[in-house]
Amino acid sequence: MDPRRPATWYHIEDVDLEVGEVTALVVADRAVCVTRTEAGYGVLDNRCPHQGGPLGEGQLEDGCLICPWHGYEYDPITGEPPAGYDDAATTYPCEERPDGLYVQLPDPDDSPTLMDQMVDVMTAWGVDTVFGMVGHSNLGFADAMRRAEEEGRLRYIGIRHEGAAAFAASAYGKLTGHPAACFSIAGPGATNLLTGLWDARVDRAPILALTGQVETQVIGPGAFQEIPTAEAFSAVAAYSQTVVAAENATELMALAIKHAVIERNVAHLILPDDVQNLSGLSEPPAKPMVGRVAPPAIAPDESQIERAAALLAGADHPVIIVGNGARPHRSLIIELAEHIDAPVITTFKAKGLIPEDHPLACGTLGRSGTPVASAVMGKSDCLLVLGASFSNHTGISSKKPTIQVDYDRLALGRFHSVDVPVWGEIGRTVRLLRDALPAVNRPTVRVEVARRWSRWDAEKSKRSQLVDKQGRMHPARLFTVLSDLVPEDAVIAVDVGNNTYAFGHYFVSRGQQDVLMSGYLGSIGFALPAALGAWAAVAGARKVISISGDGGLGQYLAELTTAVKYGMDITHIVLNNDELAKITREQVGAMRPVWQTSLVNPDFAAFADLCGATGYRVTDPADLESMIESGLGVANGPSLVEVEVAGRWV
Repeated sequence: MDPRRPATWYHIEDVDLEVGEVTALVVADRAVCVTRTEAGYGVLDNRCPHQGGPLGEGQLEDGCLICPWHGYEYDPITGEPPAGYDDAATTYPCEERPDGLYVQLPDPDDSPTLMDQMVDVMTAWGVDTVFGMVGHSNLGFADAMRRAEEEGRLRYIGIRHEGAAAFAASAYGKLTGHPAACFSIAGPGATNLLTGLWDARVDRAPILALTGQVETQVIGPGAFQEIPTAEAFSAVAAYSQTVVAAENATELMALAIKHAVIERNVAHLILPDDVQNLSGLSEPPAKPMVGRVAPPAIAPDESQIERAAALLAGADHPVIIVGNGARPHRSLIIELAEHIDAPVITTFKAKGLIPEDHPLACGTLGRSGTPVASAVMGKSDCLLVLGASFSNHTGISSKKPTIQVDYDRLALGRFHSVDVPVWGEIGRTVRLLRDALPAVNRPTVRVEVARRWSRWDAEKSKRSQLVDKQGRMHPARLFTVLSDLVPEDAVIAVDVGNNTYAFGHYFVSRGQQDVLMSGYLGSIGFALPAALGAWAAVAGARKVISISGDGGLGQYLAELTTAVKYGMDITHIVLNNDELAKITREQVGAMRPVWQTSLVNPDFAAFADLCGATGYRVTDPADLESMIESGLGVANGPSLVEVEVAGRWV
């Protein structure tokens, strides 16, 4: 121990070793190795100086303390190695006093570390939520986050699998437009993030990935858990840098978040283990967000607004199609639709952006949509497309006169030319269009929309009464009940599979609901981790609901314990049909035998109870409404409602 450093004596409680015994203890937040030999007690730092092995788990042999990892030997009193070796263990003065054993430990160094300074920049730029798993190659950054959390600047949510961390952060970004971070160790922890990061990338959600790495001196030869992390992330990350020096570490953090925010994409920082232990700069440069990120509300060219307005004004049956890129501008879009009496259709990713009980709402277009939306688009003579990507799953017609508005210039006319491509921020563009267009009253529009909804509602009602040979209900019944019971401001995370198609067909969004999904990637297992991210984003102000099939829930089932740990009042609805029913449908549709799609499931409700959540199980359709109400009413933690549904119907 450095005699020049201030130190304090501490009483080591509950230690009573026999001669020849070794133990590890935590004293004043420091792990120490305590030994007892014929010469008395000795106290060493618990970390072996060779490779960090836990000396307190070793043994005494022939007067030496043996490290359990590689057999290195140390004098248990002085910490000295045998002759010919230069790895000496750090020793601390100790004394036996009448009331027990005392040890003198150096006082903590309270000066900021380099990781503290990086976390300062991270939180100053608005990243206040991190989902991740702490481990051996990210401990320095983890400790800095711990201090920030104690100061109330950061919230850390420890998950059970790094894939869930990335999905949770992706959902946070999709809902808020601001990045959260996901955090992992080197090697397998980092690679586990990749699926969720790809989800964020293809759906244009801002996200920050922070991964540990082995020490810089062993990168290359092939150390334990070493992978070429930068190469592994090169395809998914719009920005990826390894922090190797103190001088630019905080700037790299600022640049990472800037890329995530402006490009709505994945930013990634690699943190080698030794860099995480560097001292902070004595005068770290300020890295404010102000002055480095311009406001996003760019206006389109006036001539394009004039062309778009002229096309809309000349149309007899204009239709507005709204994609997920327009999510922040719900009220402005409704105002424009009411101003020109134009029906509104959403893509599936934008479901809920306009409440489907609005008289101009036509629901969702495409494979997961309603016949109302497709029929209304078919009758239109002009499409105003806002923030949609023209996915083939959506099926926006390419044969109609089209105005496309998007903030991403590359998205304009991506798959085919459009009549009026408008590059601009959607909210500002919608305001300009409303100001440029005269008010129009089309009384037949609402009548026609209502007539088509009436026909579809009758069909849904008919399907809701169906049961299969096992007495399992049609999913239409579940989503009809959910439509009535889910709060109007709920955030709903949906998964992938038959359950998702059924949600698109039968659930009627209302009020200010937001729907989150793995859109372009279509990754099964998204819903429950996404609900963790949504809960963190809304901070208890809105009800969070996740919906999955039994296959999707099985992917991240253990994250239910994460929801329990943090008291998240999430309600998860699981549609149990004992199979990967969507895959079954695909095999049948391809005229192939049904193969390997059956599942062996637990009693999900009982599993939820075992985890500390509240579980409900619906096997009788007559119990559905009361069970859903009970599940939604749980406020002191997560609940799960398992509903047995038929697998072959959507």
